[in-house]
Amino acid sequence: MSMQSTNPLKPKAPHQPPGIPKSPSCQRRHTLPASEFRCLTLEDAVSAFEIEREAFISVLGICPLDLDEIRHFLTLCPELSLGWFEEGCLVAFIIGSLWDKERLMQESLTLHRPGGHIAHLHVLAVHRAFRQQGRGPILLWRYLHRLGSQPAVRRAVLMCEDVLVPFYERFGFHAVGPCAISVGSLTFTELHCSLRNHPFLRRSSGC
Repeated sequence: MSMQSTNPLKPKAPHQPPGIPKSPSCQRRHTLPASEFRCLTLEDAVSAFEIEREAFISVLGICPLDLDEIRHFLTLCPELSLGWFEEGCLVAFIIGSLWDKERLMQESLTLHRPGGHIAHLHVLAVHRAFRQQGRGPILLWRYLHRLGSQPAVRRAVLMCEDVLVPFYERFGFHAVGPCAISVGSLTFTELHCSLRNHPFLRRSSGC
């Protein structure tokens, strides 16, 4: 599941609007780059959850990950996360884990399989003040490139609402059918993306 802008506009100049979660990941402006991409840490968990909760609750009524689950994955596999920070504050992020089966199933929502060769993208979320700026596409592009540099990871998988399928298809994902996972009355499509010799992943970022 994900929440992101599908409008690939050039990001605006960084600013600090009201409503960005104040957390230990926010430090003094003069000590930090204006824009930074890095893996998340446990200190970023609360900020990530606040962004996720605002993005998903109003649309779906649920969050892909609760706070304990975010902390769980950031403890076990922080290298499968990526955050976009503006002046030290988290504005967008992806959290993933490894999976070892051909298709997603209910337990893939909470498990990390260290021996797996499939990266399961649990959540992509963008802070409300930074949506409609093309941040979601840029972050996903960078995340896929990072995955592609890890020899053990051969494929990325995710589940999303039908309306988001065209967005992910732009990045090389293809639908493999209905996902076995449902949440209440919500159903999802499962998408896969090969990370081996994919033309998209061979491009230079330009970001």
